[in-house]
Formats: sequence, C-alpha cells, structure tokens
Amino acid sequence: MKLLVVDDHPLIVHALREVLPALAGDIELLAAATRDEALAQIARHPDCALVLLDLALPGAHGLDLLAELRHTHPRLPIVVLSATHDQATVGAALAAGARGFIAKTTDPSGMLDAVRTVLAGGTHVPRGFARARVLEIAGVAVDVLGLTPRQSEVMLLLAEGKPNKMICRALRLSEGTVKVHVSAILRALNVHSRSQVVAELARRGISGEHPVARP
Repeated sequence: MKLLVVDDHPLIVHALREVLPALAGDIELLAAATRDEALAQIARHPDCALVLLDLALPGAHGLDLLAELRHTHPRLPIVVLSATHDQATVGAALAAGARGFIAKTTDPSGMLDAVRTVLAGGTHVPRGFARARVLEIAGVAVDVLGLTPRQSEVMLLLAEGKPNKMICRALRLSEGTVKVHVSAILRALNVHSRSQVVAELARRGISGEHPVARP
C-alpha cells in the first residue's frame, strides 16, 4: 500500500518512515517536498492509497493544493498534517475536502489510529474539535436543526469521524438506518459530505469546550 507524504521537513518524513510501516507489512512511503513533486508522484503512482499533506509548503498554499488535489483526484483521501491545529485551521481544511487532520504533536499511536480511520472510510479530527456530549448536541440538533434525538447521536459520532460501520456498532443500528440518519443530518446542515459536517458544527460553535449553537 502506497502512502504519499507531502512535507518539506526531512525529519517529519523520516519519522513517518519509522511509524507508518506499523499499519501493514506492505507499506511503501512516497515523499514530495513541493506541489510539483506531489503532483508528479501521484501521476507516477495512481494506486496511491492516501496523501498526508503539510499546509506550510514552500511556494504553495497548502489549502490551495488540497483543493486542487480534491478536484483532480476526488477519490484520493487526503489527511492534513500540520503544526498549526487551531479550530479555524482544522475547519478550513475539512471544508476544503480533507478527510482528516493530524497535529504534528500527535504521538505515533494516535497518528496510526488516525490513518487507519481514514483508510477505513472515516474522518479523523483532533480530539476536542467539534465534539460535544450527546445531551448537549442533542439539544442543538432538536431545537435548531429539527433532528430527532437519535439523529443527534449519529451526528455526534459523525463529528468524531466515525465511519458508518462503527456508528452501527456503537448505536446498535442497521447500516441502512444509519445511512438514512446521515442523509437527514447532511440536509439539516445543508452540506454534502461527512467532513463538511464537522466543519459546519464548528462554525456553529459546537465543541467539547464551548457547546453553543448559532443558527
């Protein structure tokens, strides 16, 4: 399985070469330090399974490259790897189409869990981002968004980046029922993807630290 790291810091690339092989025995880590190198690597390796993208690249704005890759390779999951991980940066990355966001301060175990989540079809966000307790988020969902309490529970798990199969297990629901709830949540938030759910919840002020609803 090929993973592409787009980062101009050799120490980061070296560290990832040490950590990521724990995912599987067949990991091949590709590297690029610039936008042009990243595009060239993807062209040479169309079977690349995931991109880890630093936002602070020389000569290129990371979010612009993220948007470009999402446009040209819409099925290629991209995870932002960044030293800056405030809510605005995380929200902007998710809104631009990132399937995950990993702070560079994350420990190896957390990084592996994040990559596994995205490879399994989920979305990973830093702990504490766009999260709230079920009762807090349920009140927002029912009062502001018009969702049912059960849909609000699904929305919380979506905000945590959980894929449908994990939501099914957590709430003991069938996959068909979860899909119906997810569709209702997307309509209520007026978004089109799971990552946009997280970004929109953050925009509305729903987080583990400051659960507030803004229509």
